Amino acid sequence: MDWVINLSDLAAAYLFIYGLKRMSSPATARKGIVLAGVGMLVAVLVSFLYAFSVNAAARAHLIVNLPLAVIALAIGLGWAWWRGRAVPITAMPQMVALYNGMGGGAAAAIAAVELFGGQAQDALGLAITLLGALIGAVSLSGSLIAWAKLDGRINKPWRIRGQRYLNATVFLAAIAIGLWIVMGARGGVPVGLFFAVTLAFGVMMTVPIGGADMPVVIALYNAFTGLAVGLEGLVLQNPALMIAGMVVGSAGTLLTLLMAKAMNRSIGNVLFSNFGDVSLEQHGEIKGRMKPVEASDAAITMRYAGKVIIAPGYGLAAAQAQQKLYEFVKLLQAASVEVKFAIHPVAGRMPGHMDVLLAEAGVPYDLLYELDEINAEFASADVALVIGANDVVNPAARTNKTSPIYGMPILNVDKAHQIYVIKRGQGKGYAGVENELFYADNCNMVYGDAQAVLGKMIQAIKDLGESTGGIKAAA
Repeated sequence: MDWVINLSDLAAAYLFIYGLKRMSSPATARKGIVLAGVGMLVAVLVSFLYAFSVNAAARAHLIVNLPLAVIALAIGLGWAWWRGRAVPITAMPQMVALYNGMGGGAAAAIAAVELFGGQAQDALGLAITLLGALIGAVSLSGSLIAWAKLDGRINKPWRIRGQRYLNATVFLAAIAIGLWIVMGARGGVPVGLFFAVTLAFGVMMTVPIGGADMPVVIALYNAFTGLAVGLEGLVLQNPALMIAGMVVGSAGTLLTLLMAKAMNRSIGNVLFSNFGDVSLEQHGEIKGRMKPVEASDAAITMRYAGKVIIAPGYGLAAAQAQQKLYEFVKLLQAASVEVKFAIHPVAGRMPGHMDVLLAEAGVPYDLLYELDEINAEFASADVALVIGANDVVNPAARTNKTSPIYGMPILNVDKAHQIYVIKRGQGKGYAGVENELFYADNCNMVYGDAQAVLGKMIQAIKDLGESTGGIKAAA
C-alpha cells in the first residue's frame, strides 16, 4: 500500500508543477488548471489510503471518521461547483479571495487538530506547527476582509491613530503565546488564545489597506496560504501537501513581487502606507477640461483609423461588456483596422482579471499585449480606446511627484494621436486621485455604461456600412 501512496503523491506533484507551468500563458492556462485539478483529485483520493497503511488501532479511528470526510468533500465539491459556474466575472476577485482564505483556514485547522489533540511533538515540530497555524489564520481572516472590501461590504479603509504600533503589539503577543506553548503550555486555553490573537491580527493588518492595493493583497495571501499548507504538510510528513504548498507559496510570492513592481511599490509600502485612501490628493491644478463626445462620432473615427489600441479596466467587467467589445473589434478588423489590447498587470481587481474577461468573450490571445510589449506602440496609434480604466492610464504617475501613484508604471495612452475614454461619470479611480489624461487636448470622454456605449458604437459602424453600400450601389 505504501508504494501506491508514494507513487500517487509523485504523480500529484508532477501534475501540480506541470499545471502551474501551463498556467503561465493565457493560451494554455485552461489546460493547466485542469491538470492541476486532476493532481489535486489524485492527492485527495490517495489520502483515503492512509487508513490502510497504519496500525489496527489507528485504522479503526480513521475508518470511523471516513464518513465525515466524505460528507465534507461532498459539501465542498458541490458548493465550489455551483459557485464556480454561477459567479459573474465581476465577482471573480471576491471568489479568489475566499478560496485563498479557505486554503489558509484548512492549514490552520490541521494545526488546530495537532495542537488541541495534544500529540507528542518535539520543540521543532511544535514550532513548525504553530508557524503554519499563524500564517494560515492570518490568511483566513485577512482574506475575508479582502473579500468584504472587494464585494463593497467595507467601502473604505479603517484606520486609527497608532494603528501600526497596535498591530505590532498584537503580532508580538501571538509570537509570545506561541513560545509559551513551545516551552510547555498545553491545553485549550493557550491554544485557543493563540488562534484568537492570530485571527485578530489578520483582520487588523488588512482593514487599513486601501482598495487600490487589493490585487497585491490577494497575491500576498495566496503566498501565505501556500506557505501554511507546506508547513503543515511537513508536520504531517505528507509529500503532496508539502509540494502543493511550496508551489503555491513560491508562485504567490513571485506574483506578489511582480504586482508590487507593476505599482512601483514595496510590499512594506503596500501593507503599512495609506495608498488607496481617498483623502490623498495630488497637488497642483489640472489644466484643460473634460470634453464629451457622442459614441457614434468616436466609433466612426476608429472605423477610419489605421491602428487602434484598447486599454480595458474594471469598468468593462462591471458593465459585463466584453462580448460587445469583441463584436466592435471584429467590425473594426473587417474594415482593415489594426486592433490590439493593452493589458496592465493591475488592471481590474486581481492579477489576470482582464485576460480572463477577454478570454471569456473569445478574444484571441495574440491580440493581448502586456505593458512592456505595447507601451512603445501608443505613439504610432491613431486612436487609443480606454474602457473603464483609470489609475493605470493616469499620466500623473510619470509627471506629478506629489501624486500618490507617482512612479507607478502606466500604459502610455496619452501618447496616442486621439484618445476616447468610456466612463460612467466623472468619478475618480480606485486610488482616489484625479486622472490628468481626461483633461488632455487629445482626449474625449464618452459617458455612459460601457455595454450601452459599445452598443451605440456597433450600430454606428453598421449604419455607416449600410450607408456606404447604398451609395456604392447607386453609383
